[in-house]
Amino acid sequence: MIIRSVAIPIEVALKRQAAVAIIGPRQVGKTTIARKIADSHPGALYLDLEAREDREKLVEPVIFLRQYENSLVVLDEIHRVPDLFNSLRGIIDQGRRTGHATGRFLILGSASIDLLRQSGESLAGRITYIDMGPFYTLELPVGEPALLQLWLHGGFPGSYLAEDDAVSLRWRTDFIRTYLERDVPQFGPRVPAGVLERLWTMLANGQGTLLNASRLAAGLQVSAPTVQRYIDLLADLLLVRRLLPFHRNIGKRLVKSPKVYVRDCGLVHALLGIRTYNDLAGHPVVGTSWEGFVLENLIQAAPERTVASFYRTAAGAEIDLLLEIPGHGLWAIEIKRSLAGRPEKGFYIACQDLKPDRRFVVNAGNGHYPIDAEITAIGLHELAAMLAALAI
Repeated sequence: MIIRSVAIPIEVALKRQAAVAIIGPRQVGKTTIARKIADSHPGALYLDLEAREDREKLVEPVIFLRQYENSLVVLDEIHRVPDLFNSLRGIIDQGRRTGHATGRFLILGSASIDLLRQSGESLAGRITYIDMGPFYTLELPVGEPALLQLWLHGGFPGSYLAEDDAVSLRWRTDFIRTYLERDVPQFGPRVPAGVLERLWTMLANGQGTLLNASRLAAGLQVSAPTVQRYIDLLADLLLVRRLLPFHRNIGKRLVKSPKVYVRDCGLVHALLGIRTYNDLAGHPVVGTSWEGFVLENLIQAAPERTVASFYRTAAGAEIDLLLEIPGHGLWAIEIKRSLAGRPEKGFYIACQDLKPDRRFVVNAGNGHYPIDAEITAIGLHELAAMLAALAI
């Protein structure tokens, strides 16, 4: 059993809030951790709202849930019954009046779309959100073998824990097909699976590049606004990240388009047919795949309310990742795949523009050492641990 880092925050939130929502893509282990938490709460009720039998229990939710006012109720795949939020509000408010104010509901959602919208309207002040992604470096053994496996296979438990590269790739291929054929139609307007798969593959090929909706639209033979809607959908499903550019009035011509990343590097490799580390090492996407991998791990490790962005000017100044960390200032991070990478000239120029509080070059090694008086070279795991420690 790999201990997930969100386990303790979920338990803490249940002790102070009526409802806690775990938000993350399918197959990251939300149900596993929710069942484990339910097992530690005597009398807890688990309802899988993808099952018709469990949905029918909630035809009259107030009447049914009244029988469990002293118990934790786990509601899995809440998007299948979005109207339930209106009932939960009344149940929670009634519970507060009768002394049952915390730990009432643990809600699981595979997307941010309807879940955030509905709960934002109905459960304001009554719910805490906790993001749960795939495995990341701090949840796994320290060392190169685990890091390379995480990079190649990605962090979805079914893929990372597969017995070999072929089984892992098959799992990810099936995952992609299931999302395209079954899950996407549940969340948005009908999107042709073939078109969305080609877009997803094009984004994988262009991992970490600036979004050019017109170019993507031409390749798909659809309009640029349609491409934007499809990317919005993938982002809402927590499968794609749009990293926004950093903006500050510094008198420079700044890039205004976001960078787009497929969030899980294992899905990048599956979309491109990359099976082994040998295949990956010789593929043109290897550098940007590593960049996306490091970026996702650091964002997942960063304290709550950290704002992530990138910086690029028309003159060539560039920082791969900027983290605005509450109480700890602005951190500038350059990402290199080599063991002893040094920052490019553009990084130095960008640091002169922004004057960040901390400056790092993340490489593929372990440990850390100074590059100069202001810049530290550091391994991914160590910087992730440093970020996670800020939240304690």
